[in-house]
Amino acid sequence: MTIHPLSRFLLARTGLLAITLALASVIVFMACQILPGNIGRTLLGPLADARAVAAINHQLGTDRPLPVQYWDWLGHAVTGNFGTSLALRMPVAPLLIDALKQSASLAGLALVLIVPAGIGAGVCAALRANSLLDRIVVLGSVSLSIVPEFVTALAAIMLFGLRLGWFPVEGSPPDGAGFWTRIDYLLLPTLPLVLVYTGYIARMARAGTLEALNSDYTRTAVLKGLRARRVIVYHVLRNALIPTITVIATQIGYLLGGLVVIESLFHIQGLGNLILSAAKAHDFPVLEAAVMTMAVVYALSAAAGDLLHALLDPRTRRGIA
Repeated sequence: MTIHPLSRFLLARTGLLAITLALASVIVFMACQILPGNIGRTLLGPLADARAVAAINHQLGTDRPLPVQYWDWLGHAVTGNFGTSLALRMPVAPLLIDALKQSASLAGLALVLIVPAGIGAGVCAALRANSLLDRIVVLGSVSLSIVPEFVTALAAIMLFGLRLGWFPVEGSPPDGAGFWTRIDYLLLPTLPLVLVYTGYIARMARAGTLEALNSDYTRTAVLKGLRARRVIVYHVLRNALIPTITVIATQIGYLLGGLVVIESLFHIQGLGNLILSAAKAHDFPVLEAAVMTMAVVYALSAAAGDLLHALLDPRTRRGIA
C-alpha cells in the first residue's frame, strides 16, 4: 500500500517528537535529582530530626531507586498529575496552568505585534534593496537585536512607566480586569520582545524576499508578462516567507517559557518565573513539571514549524519522507 508523502512526513515527525520528549523527560528528571537539596529536609526544616526526615522521604518514595522514581513520575505526569508543591502545599497542575496562561497572554500579544511589523519591514526593504529604507531596516534590525532584553525592559520601565506614566510598570493586571485593561498591563512587557524579534524577523523576511526576487521562477514570471503585483504576491512572497514562517513557529516555545528576565522584571507569574521561584525554593515537583512543560512547548513549536514548512513547500516532505 502506497502511503501519501505528507502522511509519511507526519509519521516520521511524530516518531521524532516522541523520542525527543522521552529524552527530555529523562534529562529533566535526572537534572532535578542532582540539584542540591533534600525533599524531607525542605518539608520539615533544617532543624528536623534525621529520623523524621528519613521517614518523610520514605513516605514520599524519594528513597527508592532512581529508575523506579522516574517511571512513577512519568506515569503520573502523562495523566496531568504532577504531585504536590513542597513550598505551597497544593497540587502542581493548577499552578502550572495559571503560569502557562500568563505566559501565553504575553507571547500572544508579542506575536500579534511582531509578525506583521517584522514581515512588512523585511519585505519592503527587499523590494527597495540598497535604498535608504533598506539601509534603515537593516541597521535598525541589527542594532535592536543585539541589545539584551533586560536593558530595553529597564529603559522602557524608566521612560514609559515611571517618567511618562503611560503604562503600568507591572505586567499582572488586577483580578477581574477586562480585556483592554489586560492589554494595557501587557504592552510595556511586550515592548522589549517587539524590539528584539521584529528586527530578527525583518532580516529573515528580507533575505527570503531577495532570494525569491533573484530566482529563475520570478524571472520566468516577469518574462511571461505578468503584472508586477501578481508576480510579487503569487511567486515572490509565497516562496520568500516559507523560512520566515518556520522561524516564527519555532520562536513560540521561547516566548512561552524562556522569558524569565521579562517576567521577573514585570512581576508576571508566568512559566519562566515559576521555574525560577521553584528552583530558589527547592520545590522539585514544581520545577520538574514546569521545565518539562517548557520542553513540550519547545518540541511542539518546532514540530509545528516543520509541518508548516512541509505544507508550504512540498519539496521538503518529498525529500524527507
